[in-house]
Amino acid sequence: MIKEAIKKIVDKKDLYYDEAYAVMNEIMSGETTAVENAAYLAALSTKSSGMETIDEIAGSAAAMRSHAERVIHEGMEVIDIVGTGGDHSGSINVSTTASFIAAAAGLKVCKHGNRAASSKCGTADCLEALGVNIDQPPEKVREELERVGIAFLFAQRYHQSMKHVGAIRRELGIRTVFNILGPLTNPSHPECMLLGVYGDHLLRPLARVLPTLGVKRALIVHGMDCMDEISIGAPTKIREIVDGRENAYEISPADFGIPIADKEAVRGGSPEENAAVTRGILSGEITDARADVCLLNAGAAIYIYGTAPSIAAGIDAARRTIADGSALRKLDDFIKISQ
Repeated sequence: MIKEAIKKIVDKKDLYYDEAYAVMNEIMSGETTAVENAAYLAALSTKSSGMETIDEIAGSAAAMRSHAERVIHEGMEVIDIVGTGGDHSGSINVSTTASFIAAAAGLKVCKHGNRAASSKCGTADCLEALGVNIDQPPEKVREELERVGIAFLFAQRYHQSMKHVGAIRRELGIRTVFNILGPLTNPSHPECMLLGVYGDHLLRPLARVLPTLGVKRALIVHGMDCMDEISIGAPTKIREIVDGRENAYEISPADFGIPIADKEAVRGGSPEENAAVTRGILSGEITDARADVCLLNAGAAIYIYGTAPSIAAGIDAARRTIADGSALRKLDDFIKISQ
């Protein structure tokens, strides 16, 4: 199938959902060669349209999900707060910090992530520096969700089939469909998402893809200063999905009384430095732009999960978790239960 797909793309034709699924299934099964994989990924990345179609993304994501180790969470609706990466901002770990705040506000957060790719510090790197044991089996993840309300799924553990393309992705050195697929292939199959994307051209397609993956409520966001999260340096474009209904709008930090700040104000560093920032924000010791951006994103997550009636109310709820100490306790409880 992969050879036929490559030829079709080279002939400037898009793949159908079933074709994209079949090719990704072959790749994840190890049935294709390294040369075929490289040719396919490069062909998709250099399409004249500039990006993969909705069918190509959805089919690829569904196939990749089918090869992941599944995490069952019956009776619990979970959210993932995640970004595609690739924005080259080098920021602090916003989604990681926001996840602890959201969990302290009562959300069940099942965060899916990996080590750094385009930055100095990925989610896994930051959590490890905080003292979290990141290699957790599915039964432990469920226990963490039930008892603490937050869990982490280390992508390298749950997506063993990625071994067939890891080296090729590094050698190609270009953005491929896998940059988009990472956030779409959380093994817990979350019903709710706050998904940050590196380009606004991804907002509409991913708003159509997420419902095919069982996502009922989502905010797909792009900071207009090229941030893959809700930004405090510029307005943020948003596509909101609620039970199949889609709405597009923009928000600005000023809408919530948050001062505009340059991206440099939220720049991160090493895993140890970012871990210290996360703890500082959760403890209330850090109250500058770094805290603001995490509160803004946590507030949006609290809203789309259904716990708050608006993003503004979500931000208020997020602030309370820091003021009453529950955000920091959530971090410490998670570190303890992960051991």
